[in-house]
Amino acid sequence: MTCHPTRRIAAILLAGTLFHAQAAAAQDPAGPDAPPRDEFFWLGQMNKASLVINSQEGLLDPALAPDIADALTQVIAAGDAPDGERPRTVISFEPLLIDAGGPQVTLLHAGRSSQDMHATFRAAMLRDKMLELADQLHATTTTMVDLAERHAGTIVPNYTNGVAAQPNSLGHYLLGHDAGLDRDAQRIREAYARIDRSAMGTTVLNGTGWPLNRQRMAEYLGFPALVENAYDASQISSMDHPVEVAGIVTSVALHSGNLVEDIMTQYAQTRPWMLLEEGGENTYVSSAMPQKRNPGLLNNTRSDASQAIALAMGPVLQTHNITPGMPDPKDVADNAAMVDAGIATLSRLDAVLQALVIDQDRALEELNSDWTASQEIADRLMRDHGLPFREGHHVASEIVTHARQNGMGPLDFPYAEAQRIYADAVAGTDAPADLPLTQEQFRQALDPAAIVAARATSGGPQPQEMTRMIGTARARLDDHAGWIAARRGHVDAALDRLDADFDSLTRD
Repeated sequence: MTCHPTRRIAAILLAGTLFHAQAAAAQDPAGPDAPPRDEFFWLGQMNKASLVINSQEGLLDPALAPDIADALTQVIAAGDAPDGERPRTVISFEPLLIDAGGPQVTLLHAGRSSQDMHATFRAAMLRDKMLELADQLHATTTTMVDLAERHAGTIVPNYTNGVAAQPNSLGHYLLGHDAGLDRDAQRIREAYARIDRSAMGTTVLNGTGWPLNRQRMAEYLGFPALVENAYDASQISSMDHPVEVAGIVTSVALHSGNLVEDIMTQYAQTRPWMLLEEGGENTYVSSAMPQKRNPGLLNNTRSDASQAIALAMGPVLQTHNITPGMPDPKDVADNAAMVDAGIATLSRLDAVLQALVIDQDRALEELNSDWTASQEIADRLMRDHGLPFREGHHVASEIVTHARQNGMGPLDFPYAEAQRIYADAVAGTDAPADLPLTQEQFRQALDPAAIVAARATSGGPQPQEMTRMIGTARARLDDHAGWIAARRGHVDAALDRLDADFDSLTRD
């Protein structure tokens, strides 16, 4: 038998991250001991809701309800049993129902189609997956914010174009990465609201002559809203949902990969200031070279991010240039694998953050050796003494050039030499002939910690802003956690109501 090409790719790419998929399965919203909320589960729920609603609203003879309820209960119980048959489609579920209750059970089929039923369970399962992704994103960003708070005062170099640029707080740097991941959390919530709509009652693509109560059906299945347009329900929205989720998974992977690559760049240095705690899954010794400690965890996280992006390309390519309603991008297993890859990436990124070891002294050494504070000279000359920035920039650049040619760092650069360079640089201009910075001011301008503390703009790394931004980040985390709990609670409460109303139809 030929394997579905996308599924084959998914199997290959996810072979190294099976433990993540297993962990995700253990987080099933129904609980570890309950049957999974798979296609079979949702087909059962839709049948339950149809029976309750139609028997109460005159579309089905109430006298038939107990027999149909008993047949449906048998099918669900058999599927929930160990190794039980759990069909994934309407046309494979219905024969089991007929075997259990006879042809009369098909009276449930009033105004329904595999089109709207499949669109509905795809949406229900995808929203569950989105909450799993939101869970892991929340866990990882919580670790990141905790680390940012712990290192709010740790001064390290930051880089642009791969080159040491300016001193910064490590905590501020991590909050920057957290901001990107928080936007991913917002994207999850926005996409969830679009996915969390019931297609039931739209039948194939233009509704039905049966006066179905679509709103009540939606409420029983935990959907707060309807897919309004019947054509959209199965032909358009069910195709673009996976594409939108793919965009979120891609963004999560890109944000994770950006951070990992930054750490990898530092890790590759002869004397890095940021490493992983050795041992476990973090690092491993080269099989040939005893001195090497390879960053296995970083490599695996980067690989997970690549896998997530590769799988996320699937729905995009599958949806491209096909007529509406085609099944290409709708496969539940493929789309679940895509989200699981995003979860795996975030899970490993969490492990990376927990394993980081920071050498603050080495970070300060790099800051000073690379003259990363030199811009502050130009800034102070302009801010405090009115010297045009470009002229001040020239002065600072000449100081750095001279220092590197003579093996000097900021801590031991002679003040008299700075005075001479300044005088030569501004000769023939309207600038003051003598360096307007005192020796103390000159030294302070080259002190990374002083520079960070003196930042004045909102959103900077200065202590008061760090305190404010950490508080804001924690408030966002609390809000996201509340949203996840509320969404799960809404669905669970709806299903509980459905079960209670369905149970009232069964024979004791």
